[in-house]
Parts: sequence; structure tokens; C-alpha cells
Amino acid sequence: MALQYKNYYEILGVPRDASQDDIRKAYRRLAKQYHPDISKEKNADARYREINEAHEVLKDPDKRAKYDTLGANWQQGQDFTPPPGWQDMRGGARVEYGGEWDSFSDFFKTVFGGGGFERFGGIPRQGRRVVQQRDSEVELELPLEDAARGGTHTLSISSSGRADPQTINVKLPLGIIDGSRIRLPGKAPGGGDLYVTLHIAPHPIFTVEGHNLTRALKIEPWQAVLGGTVSVSTLFGSVDVKIPPGIQNGQKLRLKGKGLPMRAKDDNGDLFVRIEVNIPKFLTERQKELWEELAKSEK
Repeated sequence: MALQYKNYYEILGVPRDASQDDIRKAYRRLAKQYHPDISKEKNADARYREINEAHEVLKDPDKRAKYDTLGANWQQGQDFTPPPGWQDMRGGARVEYGGEWDSFSDFFKTVFGGGGFERFGGIPRQGRRVVQQRDSEVELELPLEDAARGGTHTLSISSSGRADPQTINVKLPLGIIDGSRIRLPGKAPGGGDLYVTLHIAPHPIFTVEGHNLTRALKIEPWQAVLGGTVSVSTLFGSVDVKIPPGIQNGQKLRLKGKGLPMRAKDDNGDLFVRIEVNIPKFLTERQKELWEELAKSEK
């Protein structure tokens, strides 16, 4: 029986020597792009099934090794006939596969003995089909304060086939940074796992870099010259900061442990305070006289 050859590497857009990590990244990117619940592509369903079939094979070292024995000279869509003795190579054990909402291709079923069939000596017998549940990926933007404190955040997900959005409580662990990813087993609309990518919303005071924070602090010219102590607001309350005499505009002071919490360590990132010397735009006559006297003394 002639079949259409499936070039799983070409489907995922990876070379034949791709690492398992590269295969996983390519699958996640394409699955997100063609997921039927969110994709606007006309062929999204077919592409999504094809992508999942390719991933089903290439993610499994045993399946991948067996697939690679077919050789690298086949082209996507080319007529394919199983090599002589291929049925015997599979043996007589029952093999079940996990498909999407529809079955995998005839090519897959022929090569791996899947498709919900048992094969004994090459004779197919109807068996039990195992349905693979679909994973989903969503993005969630959090206020910086929520990322710092953790807790629980409510997420609403709309999907085809449901009249009302699905409400899910997402527990936020300590140690969140921009781009952190949380896996919620069985919470996807398709019954699979839900992967939530977290993003930290822009903040009016703090900028975020990993677990470290940076904020500006305006001080008066005499404070920059003479030094002193000022109160600085952090995410966890105000602290007194000592300004060294002669500090320069743009210089940064490091407040250790005043950044975002770290998960791996019982510690926090740091807060960097960037000094901005407040040059007055308007002066009283007396203030102007004092600055002029200071200028004369420097000559």
C-alpha cells in the first residue's frame, strides 16, 4: 500500500540532528501558532494535528530512532511503501497511540502500529483508541506587587465550544520574574495541561531586570554636596538611605535584598537607586545671591 511520507523534521522546521530541547521549543511555538482555539489560519486544524503527530514521534527517543532508520532521502508528501519485513520489525505486541481529536495519519499508523489497532503478523484487529488531551498556552500580565508577594490570581479563558469563560485560580509562587512559566495539569480547555507565561506590567516607579529593581531618587543640590540621610520607598516599605557627600548625578546606590524574592534562595534581588540631582529652575533673589557668592568663592 502506497502512503504519503511524513517528514516530521520538516513539519517542525528543525534539522535532523536537532536536540530534544530544540524540538520541544519548535513544537511549542508552532502549537501556539496553529492552536484551533486561537489561530486564524484556514488550515489550522490540519496543521495542528500534523504538528502534534511530528512531536509525538520526535519527542520520544525510541520512536525517533525507529523513524530515522527509514533514511534521510524521503521528501514530504512523496509516495512511501514500508520496507520488506517492516511489520515483523514491529513485532506482535499491541501498540496504542495518543492522537488528537482525530487520528494520526496512515503513515504514522503503518510505521508505529498505532491508530487504535492491534496487529498480529500484519493482520489488523480493531482495538482501543486512546485520545490525547490537548495542552494550551496563555499569557498573564501581573502587577509588580503581585509578582513580589505571590498569592493567587484569577484567570479567565475563553474557548470554542464553551458559552462562558472558564475561570481558573493560578497560584503564584515566590520567585516570579518576567517570562516565568507555570504548568497547571489538566486545566486546559482541551483537558490537557495549561501553561501560563507570566509578564510583569510596567510600573510607574520601578523598572525590572530579573530579580533586581531600579528606581530614581531626586535629591537637592546641597544633599548631593553635603550628603545626608533620605527616606526611600521600596516594594516592602520605606527605608533610610545614607547619601555620601559628593555623590554624582546618575550614580547608583545598591540596597541589598530589596528587590524581588528568589525561589531558589532564601533571599531577594537588589534595589538600585539612581540619583537624580534636582537642579532648581526658579530661584528667589536670596537664593540667587547665595549661588553667586558660592561661584565667586570658587574663582
